[in-house]
Amino acid sequence: MTGYIEGRNVSLTFRPPNRAPVRALGGFDIEVEEGEFLSIVGPSGCGKSTFLNVVLGLTKPDSGEVLMHGKPIGGPGSDRAMVFQEFGLLPWRTVQHNIELGLELKKVPVEKRRATAERLVVLVGLAGFERHYPHELSGGMKQRVGLARALATDPDVLLMDEPFAALDAQTRDLMQAELLRIWREARKTVLFVTHQIDEAIYLSDRVMVMSKRPGRAKKIFAIDLPRPREYEMRVTPEFNDLKLEIWNTLKDEIVA
Repeated sequence: MTGYIEGRNVSLTFRPPNRAPVRALGGFDIEVEEGEFLSIVGPSGCGKSTFLNVVLGLTKPDSGEVLMHGKPIGGPGSDRAMVFQEFGLLPWRTVQHNIELGLELKKVPVEKRRATAERLVVLVGLAGFERHYPHELSGGMKQRVGLARALATDPDVLLMDEPFAALDAQTRDLMQAELLRIWREARKTVLFVTHQIDEAIYLSDRVMVMSKRPGRAKKIFAIDLPRPREYEMRVTPEFNDLKLEIWNTLKDEIVA
C-alpha cells in the first residue's frame, strides 16, 4: 500500500553564491497516510523545514520525488497549507480579515468568505475577537488565527513548522490540546515539525526521527497511545518509555 504523501529518495543541496554548498537532504524517504498526524523530530539543520517546503511546492529537490495522491508535486497548490512559527499576520487586518486572506486571493465571494471565517473563528476558540487586530492578541491567540487562516482554504494537508516554538510553556501546552481538538474536527492530514519529543508523542500517530544533515529518515515510531489524549498521559510509564526510546535514537545525531 502506498502512502497519501510519499517522498522517494529525496535529495537537495543549497548552493548559495560565494559560499560552500549545503546538502540538506540525502536519500530521504517518507510515507504519510491520509488523515494521519505525523511529527518529524531531528537535530537543527537536518532538513525538516526544507522537506515541508518541498511538500508545499516552494522548493524543488535535486533528485528523487515527492508525490501526493500518487502524482508528483510540481508547485504550490490549494490542497496544502503551511502554519509557520512566525505568526505572519497582517497588522492592518482584523482577525476575521486575516482569516479571509487566502479566500480573498482566490476571489471567493464576500459572503462565502465571511461565513467561512465566522465558522473557523468558533472552531479555533476566538469567538468575540473577530474585530481585534494582531497587536491586541496574545501569542496563543495569534497562532489560532494563523491556524484558522490555513484551514480557510480547506486544504487536504496541513504543514506545521514548529508552530508553537515562540509560545511560553503553559500556552504551548494549551495550544497542543487545542490542535488535537481541531484536528479531530477538521480531519486533515498533518505533517508537524518540532524539536520537542514530548510534543511529538502527545500529538502524533507516528514520530519520525531524522538523522543529522544531510537529513534522512533514521527511524519511525508508532505512537500506540489511546485517543483522545489528555495532558495527564505525559506522566505515564508508557509515555516516558517512548520518550526515552526516541531520545536514544535522536541523541547520536545531535552535534554538540
